[in-house]
Amino acid sequence: MRVPNGKNAFQLLSPAHLIPLLKAGLPVQELNALRAHLDMPLDKLVPMLGISKATLHRRKSSGRLDVAESDRVVRYARLLGRAAVVMESLENGRRWLTSPQVGLGGEVPLSFAQTEVGAREVEDLLGRIEYGVYS
Repeated sequence: MRVPNGKNAFQLLSPAHLIPLLKAGLPVQELNALRAHLDMPLDKLVPMLGISKATLHRRKSSGRLDVAESDRVVRYARLLGRAAVVMESLENGRRWLTSPQVGLGGEVPLSFAQTEVGAREVEDLLGRIEYGVYS
């Protein structure tokens, strides 16, 4: 979910507001919105989020993601919002997140971010780029 200032809606919510949303499970529409913003086929995105085809089918039927899946969707949305700000456009941020990066040992940021530790490394790299200490 994007808002005009280049941030996604999840970045605007405080943890106190976001945690109950995650615990309740995000609507499947948020996964679809993330897919659209990343301009990536669902069958490529869901494995990165740790969601199998069978689980995706169940989630579509129920209309909600579980807590862990919701957390990963927010993680990727947060990274996309951050990359869009640092790279100065959604398109540039999307391209950066889906291309191998020297600062991650040649790994693709979205693949690297499959764990929270990896996501933090991606965020750290974006911070270094933003402040001109890219390595």
